[in-house]
Amino acid sequence: MSASQRGDAPFWWYRDTISWQSRLITKTLTPVAAVYGAVATRRLNKPPVYTSKLPVICVGNFTAGGTGKTPLVRAICAHLQTTGHTPVILSRGYGGSIKGQHIVDKDRDIATQVGDEPLLLAQDNAVVVSADRAAGARFIEANESLLKATIIVMDDGLQNPSLRKDVRIAVVDRVRGIGNGRVIPAGPLRAPISDQIYRTDIIVTVTPPDANLTTPRPEIMGQFGIAFAFDTEILAANDTSWLKNENIVAYAGIGAPERFFKMLENYGAQIVDRVAFPDHHTFSETEATALLTRAKNKRATLVTTEKDKVRLKGSVGALAELATASRVIAITATLDVHATTAIAEILKQRFYGDRTDEIIKP
Repeated sequence: MSASQRGDAPFWWYRDTISWQSRLITKTLTPVAAVYGAVATRRLNKPPVYTSKLPVICVGNFTAGGTGKTPLVRAICAHLQTTGHTPVILSRGYGGSIKGQHIVDKDRDIATQVGDEPLLLAQDNAVVVSADRAAGARFIEANESLLKATIIVMDDGLQNPSLRKDVRIAVVDRVRGIGNGRVIPAGPLRAPISDQIYRTDIIVTVTPPDANLTTPRPEIMGQFGIAFAFDTEILAANDTSWLKNENIVAYAGIGAPERFFKMLENYGAQIVDRVAFPDHHTFSETEATALLTRAKNKRATLVTTEKDKVRLKGSVGALAELATASRVIAITATLDVHATTAIAEILKQRFYGDRTDEIIKP
């Protein structure tokens, strides 16, 4: 498998669902997927272990892989701050070594300790990492004097039943949708869609750089009744004018690196080399040296994502050199007034009301 392919999901999940190869693989994996799905459904049906004293908004995915969830979490937190809230993000800290509950220190912590996404989110929000979400919520409440939290925003965890959620938001890629509609490993779903959808209040379709708002929404939007559905776009958050006609070597270890490369091209960059790594990839000295060499030989600028850059924090040697040499294109998600109104309405009815678990209808 080439470097440019390593960031992709299995081809039978999204790109090729009808060829004989895909059908054979899917059929072969169906028994395993059935077991995985049954276990996931049983877990979903468990009652919450803990109900927080604070309102809880959960932003997650129906599927494995990148959908633009992290930019949406940041956008929701930014909006909450404008309304007088002090949000604290609760993350499981995927990829980090720290156990228990920990407040992320954006200046001292590194990605191998707390995970790359928590470290990225901590650039503009308070973040607590805790694999045990219920324990994490209790920790946030217990540290009220330090965190001053008025609301918890869960980064991922739609399928985690331990902490009760007041607003449940699922992020769906506008192009990929739910792929072939199968459960892992036969498809990308983390649990059968029928068991996930009725536990969801809001679906946000994320429009990636290889699509636009005229691209039809995924079929899922019409197959199931959902109270609220909104669109968001993933855009560059910082200046991109310098990219026009600039020769660049682009590299990314995110859920969908090809989307990042497409965005750079949309802004006029001339990509002379692109290198995709697996999501959350820890770079080696050899890889850093190879990227630096490619850029030097091709007289190009190294460009990467914020998430990749935070994983280089605290590095030495070639890795530190790569961090210094790389320019970052930050991304942001739009959040329109209809979406924020829906979130506020659900919070009003569910948290400030009787906190029942019924799905709220518009």
